[in-house]
Amino acid sequence: MINMLQTKTAEEILSTVFKPKEYIIDGLLTQGLYILAGAQKVRKSWLAMDICLSIATGAPVLGRETIQGTALYLCLEDNYQRVQDRLFQMNAEPIENLHFAIAADKIGAGLDEQIESFKKEHDDLKIVVVDVMQMVRSNVESSYGTDYAELIALKQLAYRLGICILLIHHTRKCKDNDPFNLISGSTGISGSADGSYVLIETRRGSGRATLHCVGRDFENAELQMHFDTDVMRWIVENAPEQKSRDNIVLSAVYLFIKERIHFEGTATELVEELRSVTTEVIYPNRVTRDLVQNGYELSKYGIDFKYERVHKGRIIILHYNGQRVGSDGRNVTVTQALPDSSQTSI
Repeated sequence: MINMLQTKTAEEILSTVFKPKEYIIDGLLTQGLYILAGAQKVRKSWLAMDICLSIATGAPVLGRETIQGTALYLCLEDNYQRVQDRLFQMNAEPIENLHFAIAADKIGAGLDEQIESFKKEHDDLKIVVVDVMQMVRSNVESSYGTDYAELIALKQLAYRLGICILLIHHTRKCKDNDPFNLISGSTGISGSADGSYVLIETRRGSGRATLHCVGRDFENAELQMHFDTDVMRWIVENAPEQKSRDNIVLSAVYLFIKERIHFEGTATELVEELRSVTTEVIYPNRVTRDLVQNGYELSKYGIDFKYERVHKGRIIILHYNGQRVGSDGRNVTVTQALPDSSQTSI
């Protein structure tokens, strides 16, 4: 029997509210499979350790905010004494949600099950670091097909569990204008990943480097850094200013539905109603787009949203339930600070 293709129309996709990706490092690292590559002794493991420590404690890293949760570090070239030495040098606190392992199975030969089992025991798992990738490879030979096939299995696992898997890898000893061409192995490695980070020192042993970042879910970046030997961490020197997440449309919708409680109508009709709470010019297509893209977040503020087809076309349905308001305060996309109940216009 032929397995029929399961498809969705553009209309279905554009009217579906999906759960947004959670950035465990703001604008830089989210769910999926990622590669961190660098030359030997470039201190990429120190960077990986800092990332895990920061996520476990909810502290900023690389000049960006993090989402706190459990971190798992598979330090497969080390022993626990070396791990202890590094933690002491970084002045790390004894925390319960940062875990280490010095041995793990191979990809496709038990590693997937080990990570999945750990996730079941630690529901708030955010990141798994594999240091180094070669230690969990089942195939000795590197070709596009074998590289892609192995890593796509880890990528699918990351998606299924809603976590980030960060693979520490090496770069080749050559020169190239494109730093991502330096990643050792075939293009199947970077091709299968959701993002790649290449750490390149300005001069060998200088303690100054550029972290080249490219990914599907964030803007390309080049972070200029130096290694601070007092705290044994890479410090970003050109951290970008955080962009405002305020959204005029969603703020207006919040103010409107909080007073109206329930609304059913077309996007054009909703725009007309929103004139009672804002003087901003809002277009129907933007209202629809913003509601669909942020429907999951709106529910945190007690706003139920549906976009349904009826005989006269598509209508927007909004309902406010003040008793269900609750937000974790992170990744807010309605507005950074929602107006208080006494405010009636924006």
